[in-house]
Amino acid sequence: MKSKKASVAIFSIMVGVVVIILAMALAPAGKQVIGDAMNESVGDTIGMNCSSDVISNFDKAACAITNFSLFYFFGGLIFIAGTIIVGRIVFT
Repeated sequence: MKSKKASVAIFSIMVGVVVIILAMALAPAGKQVIGDAMNESVGDTIGMNCSSDVISNFDKAACAITNFSLFYFFGGLIFIAGTIIVGRIVFT
């Protein structure tokens, strides 16, 4: 029978891998949503028109933050998964 520490380490590795797979699976959908938000308004889709040169500085800042949000969200998910995996292995 396995020890309790080994079982906890294996479980934490599984949880970490699930979080990584979830981040990878959601990345294309997140990229599409961010792309729709930054593009020009078409039909029912309302966009910020970030490619225009005549938008205000406030809108340019909103476009930059929207562009970075995808990296921060998915990077954060992968960082959390890595923390779960490494933390359980090192501290058990």
